[in-house]
Amino acid sequence: MRVISLAGSPRQPSRSSSLLALSHQWLASRGVEVFTYNLQDFSADDLLFANFSSPQLKQLIAELASADGLIVATPVYKASFSGALKTLLDLLPERALDHKVVLPLATAGSIGHMLAVDYALKPVLASLKAQEVLQGVFADDSLITDYHTFPATLDPALAGRLNESLENFYLALSRRRPIANSAASLSAQVLRV
Repeated sequence: MRVISLAGSPRQPSRSSSLLALSHQWLASRGVEVFTYNLQDFSADDLLFANFSSPQLKQLIAELASADGLIVATPVYKASFSGALKTLLDLLPERALDHKVVLPLATAGSIGHMLAVDYALKPVLASLKAQEVLQGVFADDSLITDYHTFPATLDPALAGRLNESLENFYLALSRRRPIANSAASLSAQVLRV
């Protein structure tokens, strides 16, 4: 299995990126290949001026095409996910997440922003034709400490929710059927009839 991780925080390290790093470790321990990207991998000019020819953007698109899933992490600002992340997602092709399982992770300074994932981020991921966007994890900033070092310290309840979400993500990846296998299976069934 191959997974792309995308850190949507404009600064590194960050609390949302620390959740992503813990997710990498969890997935790697189960034999999942994880390819990491963060906003700093992309030129600010390419993002701001919608450079669809950006080599870094083309590389991300190629990696996404061969991936089974995506984990995207973002801080919540002004009741929505990172604007820089939105700029990057806007540059992806319409079907960039076709046949992909997506796990969103978000952090914010207040629990009052909990619904930002459901009302802001998930619709964008769905518009990119994700096969399945999972429930994900939202964390109040106070639940993540020592995020400047790895591993960050998580509140035990948050650690439990992250582990549960990663289990669900792993199971969803396991039951995912890539389009090539589905098409081949359908062709074989048609030939037998």
